[in-house]
Amino acid sequence: MRIVLFAPCFDDTLLPATPQAVVRLLERLGHEVIYPEAQTCCGQWHLAAGYRREAAALSRRFTDVFTAAAARADAIVTPSASCAVTVRRADPDLAVHELSELLVDVLGVTDVGAEFPHRVAYHPTCHALRGLRAGDRPLTLLRAVRGLELVPFGRAEECCGFGGPFAMKNADTSVALVADKVGHLTESGAEVVCAVDDGCLLHIGGAMSRLRSGLRVMHLAEILATPAGGPT
Repeated sequence: MRIVLFAPCFDDTLLPATPQAVVRLLERLGHEVIYPEAQTCCGQWHLAAGYRREAAALSRRFTDVFTAAAARADAIVTPSASCAVTVRRADPDLAVHELSELLVDVLGVTDVGAEFPHRVAYHPTCHALRGLRAGDRPLTLLRAVRGLELVPFGRAEECCGFGGPFAMKNADTSVALVADKVGHLTESGAEVVCAVDDGCLLHIGGAMSRLRSGLRVMHLAEILATPAGGPT
């Protein structure tokens, strides 16, 4: 298949390893990845901050760019549940798939040939859990990774406190939420925290670093892109 990659501006600016991992993974599975260089923000952060007019302008531009790209491809994928939800609400006709949706529902793949011999805790982000309703797709993919041990942790479905601008406008509440989240993750005995939204992972990772928890964060794409016998 020819698959268009929507790399969220958050990743493009701060965490490019995530979209790069998506490319490696899909190419390893035999697919061609197209990256529209004209792509920009989908408008999610502007919308969350209350800048609806600016968000609408970005959304229209996004639709134009990706409608043109989709005309010569079979699917659109993004490694962000929150951005996928934003785009779907703005333009239901533009079929943007979050990575686990693309793999499980569109490509029909659950075992991507990855190997990652570590204890992993999966954090179901709010957008993945409640907006996207990703269900157990990410967990299904993780369970098929060789050597990976999924570790449960307390109150997993509670918010980590990120929420984009929420973390800045309501800093005290955000810090309290992430402290609870990190406490449960630390008690779980996990080595790695995994999610499908890099904003949440950056927030959790920052808190873990300040608390010297010893855990590290990785996007689902990074784990799935690790081939059998590759570095972990």
